[in-house]
Amino acid sequence: MANEFRVGGVAAMAVALVSLAGCSVERSGSGASDAAQDGTSVGSEASPQAPDGGSAGSEWVPGAGNEDPSKDIEGIVITEYDAVHALPGQRVAYEKAPPDGGRHDPVWATCNGVVYDTPVRNEHMVHALEHGAVWIAYNADDVTGDDLDTLTGLVENQPYLLMSPYPGLDRPISLQAWGHQLKLDDVDDERIGQFITALRENEYTSPEPGASCDSAGPGFDTTNPPAFEEGPPGPGAAPVGDN
Repeated sequence: MANEFRVGGVAAMAVALVSLAGCSVERSGSGASDAAQDGTSVGSEASPQAPDGGSAGSEWVPGAGNEDPSKDIEGIVITEYDAVHALPGQRVAYEKAPPDGGRHDPVWATCNGVVYDTPVRNEHMVHALEHGAVWIAYNADDVTGDDLDTLTGLVENQPYLLMSPYPGLDRPISLQAWGHQLKLDDVDDERIGQFITALRENEYTSPEPGASCDSAGPGFDTTNPPAFEEGPPGPGAAPVGDN
């Protein structure tokens, strides 16, 4: 079960405790903060700023005095999730499109600056968010040409960023970090840089910041990733959370 509030929206909902469930944590050379096997972060160093082209001012860099600067981004939706695993290959009954947290596949999507040309299975993408990645999803009918090149330039070869088209997306662009979503219309919107700076590898908001974003091995082929599954998840789908 997810509990949500919006910044600049119409209502705020109650906040619940996040239950963290572990997957093994490995480092992938980006200066990431340490993380314990249960997903709890250790240390107090601020997360790095976004890459050139996606960076924002220092006020968006998280730290002990401001653990989640993204709360000041107009239009962001913040939701509390349980960080738990589904069975391998099991679908999850996500309540958002794209999803931004909750139950996920044991295998994560490779997320070190990968630009996927085809839609990728939700459950793998959500696992990447658990590791501290930011996922840029876009509507392939709306984002083309120079606009697509702009987004690609933000993501390509940058640590803890990934990007993919998303079928049926209701806005041109949707940004996801764990428990955070921001939908936008313009690739030049300054909030893209603010979101990335505030939430990429954020040790305070990610269940497993610093866990590997490299290839997970045979369960996920970066060159031929598991395809996005359209339609209702069906009666065998797992719930988003345990509550």
